[in-house]
Amino acid sequence: FLFLLVSYLVQNNIGNIDDYIVEGYFGALMFIFIEITATVFAPISAIPLLPLMSEKYGWFIAGLLSIVGWTIGSVIAFLIARKYGSPLVRKLISLEKISEIEKRIPETNLFWSIVFFRMILPVDILSYILGLFSRIKFNTYFWATLIGISPFAFILAYLGTLPLYYQISFFITGMLILVLGYLLYKKKTI
Repeated sequence: FLFLLVSYLVQNNIGNIDDYIVEGYFGALMFIFIEITATVFAPISAIPLLPLMSEKYGWFIAGLLSIVGWTIGSVIAFLIARKYGSPLVRKLISLEKISEIEKRIPETNLFWSIVFFRMILPVDILSYILGLFSRIKFNTYFWATLIGISPFAFILAYLGTLPLYYQISFFITGMLILVLGYLLYKKKTI
């Protein structure tokens, strides 16, 4: 919802908003820092800023900046969970939420499972889950994260440049696909 709201505001008021956006490298670095912070300190989300960044830097650069920020934030969250375990993670995110999702991560084909989960689950939660409960090697985690985050980052960055009715249609279609996929999954596991 916030993504759609910001997108609407950006598309209809970019002249007024443009004065408040930091230009150039500093603005890009600020966005990456916000993405990292939002990933490490769940449940904050920087996704609503993507339409703004897409308008300012173009959708491709906004997608790249998101990939960098989300990947670095994911790595930090993963390493926090690995090093400090559940006492610290409990302060950052609900362990009940983590435990619920952790049960769904398969032991086989872990790399491709992470790539898939990166596309459908919040970046922060999955990073803490994998850091706490998996034995995945860091290198495998990093590459699966990078591959899984990339399509989502580019899709959202591009979506932020489209008219609002396309964005709404995309989100409704996406939600229907997720619900249908979930129902099929539940039917298969019963």
